[in-house]
Amino acid sequence: MAEADSPLIAPSSATAANPIAQDVVRGISRLFARNDIWCLPEMPLRCGRRADLMGIDAKGRVIIVEIKVSRADLLGDGKWTDYLDYCDRFYWGLSPALDRAPLETAAFLPDQCGVIVADGYDAEILRPAPLRQLAAARRKVETERLARTSLRRLVTQADPQTLQWGAEA
Repeated sequence: MAEADSPLIAPSSATAANPIAQDVVRGISRLFARNDIWCLPEMPLRCGRRADLMGIDAKGRVIIVEIKVSRADLLGDGKWTDYLDYCDRFYWGLSPALDRAPLETAAFLPDQCGVIVADGYDAEILRPAPLRQLAAARRKVETERLARTSLRRLVTQADPQTLQWGAEA
């Protein structure tokens, strides 16, 4: 399987048209993998939103990363706070060229959000995301949803005939 075809780092429908966003996803996925955090791109949430990356660390904590590669996209995103109810840690994932100054303003809740800068090769956490503990019941539901979505993607990639059964979260 080609690296670009991997269900763990594959370009999502939202990032497929943007190679810079694909690079940010790849860099963050590599950083996370080295730190035993495994993530899935384009994870549907129960609120109807889609997390650009959602993963689980070695302690079972849920992490969401919202990818931004342009100033307009960053400043125009009014939905990102919806993600805070579905994770223990929230990060902004940015391309190196993007101005990070807006993330320091009160509107972007810098005390609740981490910042990662990434390219196609690697990533660096510039500001760690503080731990905001999910309720145990919510974490269990989100972890199970993430596991089932990941497994469904793996199975349907190996056998597209299975796409007709079940549905992605």
